[in-house]
Amino acid sequence: MVTLTEHISRTLEVKQSKFIAHIMSFAQFDTVLAELKSEHPKARHFVTAFRYLNAYDQIVEGSSDDGEPKGTSGKPTLAVLQGHELINTAVITVRYFGGTKLGTGGLVRAYSDALNQVLDEAQPVMYVKLESLHFHVKYAYLSQVEYALKQSGISEINKQFEAEYIDITAKASAEALASFQSDVKRLITVF
Repeated sequence: MVTLTEHISRTLEVKQSKFIAHIMSFAQFDTVLAELKSEHPKARHFVTAFRYLNAYDQIVEGSSDDGEPKGTSGKPTLAVLQGHELINTAVITVRYFGGTKLGTGGLVRAYSDALNQVLDEAQPVMYVKLESLHFHVKYAYLSQVEYALKQSGISEINKQFEAEYIDITAKASAEALASFQSDVKRLITVF
């Protein structure tokens, strides 16, 4: 599975209709949808599709035709996401009607082509499940622990400074966390 970390958009024009496809991480979906609806008040449709992993590592998928004929826009867009094995990713396609009806086949092609055009520009990255490690470290060992975090490639770190120690939560792949723990096991207290 792969995912995206950036928000990309491209416009496809088919018989005077404009299809503006936006692809982004699922975490950005609600915010971007609200922004697009305010930026494009005259747009006819905001077709959406998404795929993400829930807390139980199950793939959750959804799509909306947003007023287009049933099955001509949301499902084909979702099928493109599935075909590229994208996860934690959402698509919003803004459509301005150009006056010429495209028919069901034309709509399916247009929505699929708009997303494929955006995916040609995208730089997908391998999906890695992040796990959390929560631990304390005494102030005297903080610089050594920070160095070990950096050496293990762990960059998602949250620190809380307490009276006698620093409470740290680090997020990374299971392998990176295991490597880090083996390097600093005598310096930290995991809980």
